[in-house]
Amino acid sequence: MEAERTRLLAGLADEYPFEPRGLDVGGATLSYVDVGPRDGRTLLCVHGNPSWSFLWRAPIRALSGTWRCVAPDHVGMGLSDKPEHYEYRLARHVANLTKLVRELDLRRITLAVHDWGGPIGLGALFEERERFERLVITNTACFTGLAAPWRIRICRTPLFGALAVRGFNAFAGAAASMAVEKPLTAAAKRGFLAPYHDWQSRVAVLRFVEDIPLGARDASWTTLVELERRLPSLASLPTAILWGERDFCFTPRFREEWQQRLPHAEVRRFEHAGHYLLEDAGTTAVDALVRFAEGGAP
Repeated sequence: MEAERTRLLAGLADEYPFEPRGLDVGGATLSYVDVGPRDGRTLLCVHGNPSWSFLWRAPIRALSGTWRCVAPDHVGMGLSDKPEHYEYRLARHVANLTKLVRELDLRRITLAVHDWGGPIGLGALFEERERFERLVITNTACFTGLAAPWRIRICRTPLFGALAVRGFNAFAGAAASMAVEKPLTAAAKRGFLAPYHDWQSRVAVLRFVEDIPLGARDASWTTLVELERRLPSLASLPTAILWGERDFCFTPRFREEWQQRLPHAEVRRFEHAGHYLLEDAGTTAVDALVRFAEGGAP
């Protein structure tokens, strides 16, 4: 696995000039970026599926001169270990992130979340509330009641899902075009897809899809319901919602739900951006995130 990480990093040095570290979580190594000074504020960036910490490379570059910037890859994703047999469940990912926060003793945290990073990041926040100062929500959900699009639900179909997602890279590969409104640069596309190059390396891409809690029969449903129950406790936490309005998955209806749940949040809508907001909106979105993290309006 170490040789694989070295190979991937060598090919991405211009876009992702970071030296990841590792943390053991249940027998697997969780890879994470940790750059910048240790004596100030912290930006903690949590990705979803099928991305990895590569998603956050621009905010990390923008802030790492003065902030500590930490961005993990969930087990099975990015540069982390990709075991075939692992507890690929929401609660396990929350526990892994919580362990990282505690092991690194992160404090004065601005939490930035995207996609699955929403429930995973908020799960860690609820466990270690006193460490967190601000929250940035981008194209994610942490509540029940809104449906996933058919293009994602079909990937949960037994046998077909495994063949499509792991065999033909139909999830990560499709996201490289469907998650953006304007084409990714060749370097960005290579970066998003590099960790998911064969059947084994796509194991968690499928497991995340299978773990989407759509109803009470799903394994992570009770975990999501508990996270949803705790959302009102965020009322005192300064929050920004930065939203790509052309997301085919987390549509504007999800943003509206966040606004109902967190009416104190400051909202910035990006009308021509899709699911990968930071790719479509570029420096405009990054600057909004940085301004809010530093105490201004997004």
